[in-house]
Amino acid sequence: MTRNKTTLYALSTCSHCKSTKRLLSECNVEYEYIEVDDLEGEERKAILADIKEMNPRCSFPTVKINDTVIVGYKKTQIKEALGIKNES
Repeated sequence: MTRNKTTLYALSTCSHCKSTKRLLSECNVEYEYIEVDDLEGEERKAILADIKEMNPRCSFPTVKINDTVIVGYKKTQIKEALGIKNES
């Protein structure tokens, strides 16, 4: 399994978020998955504040891989950040 500190901030209804989750799973990546719309109160406020620091537009999905932040379902960038070579 690939060892990267990976967190996926997502919305439960977002198709791009689901595609990103599927990609990470297919790449055998251990990751933390946070569905922001399922959070409430202070926990939700705190997570949204964290996301806005990385991604001021606070759009989804937002993926943090080690110190790299990728906004949106960007398969090539995600694989590069994970150190996975793309198959052409």
